[in-house]
Amino acid sequence: MTDLLTNMAMFEADMLSATKAPKVNNNLEKAEKSAEDFEAFFLTKMMESMFDGVSTNGMFGGGNAEKIYRSMLLDQYGKEMAKVGGVGVKDWVMRSILEMQEQNSVEFLG
Repeated sequence: MTDLLTNMAMFEADMLSATKAPKVNNNLEKAEKSAEDFEAFFLTKMMESMFDGVSTNGMFGGGNAEKIYRSMLLDQYGKEMAKVGGVGVKDWVMRSILEMQEQNSVEFLG
């Protein structure tokens, strides 16, 4: 009977640890995605200010369509730059997110 109870306790412990592990990984993935999205936004805004002074004149340039297209193009540039490493903003944001999560978990448990 004690072997059965020991086995059940070990099974419960295994199940409990199995349910906690994906949550931690899921939080880490969410934090990394949020940090990457923030860096993409930062890079996009930086490039928008760089391109503000660029004028497009001529038969095939200018107009509202170009403003819209340029905005979408810079958004994609920002996402791609953040995906391949960016300028390091992602690392800072990720570190801050993880520190805030640690503080919240300590306050919750304490």
